[in-house]
Amino acid sequence: MGITVNNKEYEYIEGETVSELLKRLSFRFPLIIVKINGTLIPRDKFTETTIPRGADISAIHMISGG
Repeated sequence: MGITVNNKEYEYIEGETVSELLKRLSFRFPLIIVKINGTLIPRDKFTETTIPRGADISAIHMISGG
């Protein structure tokens, strides 16, 4: 069983953190919100929060404009 990120299936990597996942998927937006199974992960916890097997992840980048 893998993980789902924004409704797409990806390989599960044991012990992978949110920061590592974002890097692997080339999500380099300066402002990004991440939820794992509906729980918001604070930005300062990205490097220590590991992804559980079967997780449903939402990675939403914030855009500003005018």
